[in-house]
Amino acid sequence: MEQRAPIYLVHTSREEYDTLTTVLHFIGETSESVDSADLSEKINNINPLCVIWGGEHAPSEEVLNSLPETPFLTLSGAPLKSESNHIGGLTIPVVYAELTQLLHYCQSFHNPAKKLKKAHKYLMSSLVGRGLRIQEIRYLVEQVSDSKANVLILGESGTGKEVVARAIHEVSNRKKGPFVPINCGAIPAELLESELFGHEKGAFTGAFSARKGRFELAAGGTLFLDEIGDMPMPMQVKLLRVLQERTFERVGGTKSLLADVRVVAATHRNLEELIEQGKFREDLFYRLNVFPIEKPALRERQEDIPLLLQELLSRLEEEHKATLRFTQRALDSLMKHDWPGNVRELSNLLERLLILHASQIVDLGDLPLKYRHLDASGDTVEQIQFSPEEEALAERDALCGMFGDEPPTLDGPEVFDESLGFLGHLPAEGMNLKDKLTEFEIEMIRQALESQDGVVSHAAELLSMRRTTLVEKMKKYGLNKDG
Repeated sequence: MEQRAPIYLVHTSREEYDTLTTVLHFIGETSESVDSADLSEKINNINPLCVIWGGEHAPSEEVLNSLPETPFLTLSGAPLKSESNHIGGLTIPVVYAELTQLLHYCQSFHNPAKKLKKAHKYLMSSLVGRGLRIQEIRYLVEQVSDSKANVLILGESGTGKEVVARAIHEVSNRKKGPFVPINCGAIPAELLESELFGHEKGAFTGAFSARKGRFELAAGGTLFLDEIGDMPMPMQVKLLRVLQERTFERVGGTKSLLADVRVVAATHRNLEELIEQGKFREDLFYRLNVFPIEKPALRERQEDIPLLLQELLSRLEEEHKATLRFTQRALDSLMKHDWPGNVRELSNLLERLLILHASQIVDLGDLPLKYRHLDASGDTVEQIQFSPEEEALAERDALCGMFGDEPPTLDGPEVFDESLGFLGHLPAEGMNLKDKLTEFEIEMIRQALESQDGVVSHAAELLSMRRTTLVEKMKKYGLNKDG
């Protein structure tokens, strides 16, 4: 993981300094108070991520011009004549989303070889992150956006390949045209030709009227061919012809239509291996692979997880009418996860946490077990891998242990049936599930309180819940510290 550049705080009051250092530490940044007279020398020794200039007065144009390679953020809100390296203004109290967005811009300001021609807001908000890998993606997207070259986006499932395709469209000169996606692996082979090129009335059984295909619908814009590696071989031949001649005909038609589209394709599969297996045409591969962009897996850019969480959260907050905050050790644990499902997995986890812990602070104990890579003291713990059968048995044994019972054995009168799950035996007369779950919850709370000598906070930690939540449940069930 790359070393964080510090953030220098200049002319900040005690209140501003305390607020900024607390917030910056929370999001994993390092900060240092620097006297304005020593700023140039300090920057020559260690180049900062940015300078945050506090106080009532903004830095002078002379100061900004003397440090042209250093981005500045200000707290005063005073207008500046020169804005070449003045990125923007912060407000106190700090708005978290505003701060992370401005830090995005500061990171982009660095690395002149890869600097964006303009701090394009769409690129910064859609391709979130400050790591070198995501900076390179933003740079490549802007470089290719206005060309006519075909683009092939590579990457594992869930990395956000369609997000890159949309970004190419949105910053190109075709952005006023439509962006039309199609998943080549989700449409039956016999229907894919009609979906791509359209059909004339009577072209086949059920074609009661003429219909435009995706190439026509995307005219003047961008056509995104997702999962191109799953396209059947016969369709690959027809697609290659369209890419070469830039014309096509509807199914059952004879009139040639102009393919006025920018083609962006994507796949999670290794096309070169498919070529060797005879499942993908080599000539189509080279036609599509004019400008490849590889979207890195999330485990390769774990330093971007806090920013991704904030961006995904901002999109989900309105839907769920709630928000979340994460403790530092919860964030540290998430950054140690391998994320086989990539950004899609992260988004699904965040939505789950929003449902379970709406408008709360999520700590390590609130994360599902497989995301807990740290212990209570912050040390890394080894994750034990179980087979599905072992997980079911472990869950059954853990539940039995909570109630002080031994798991059923094969020698007992009631044989444990694996097909019934970890509960093992369901009474023949049935049961009231809601009442049984309430009994389970009451018994777990009672045992937790008993094992912790009635200390509610310790019992709450044992049950991985907030103390206030446990207190409410105790009131609900008429429990007290003495059981």
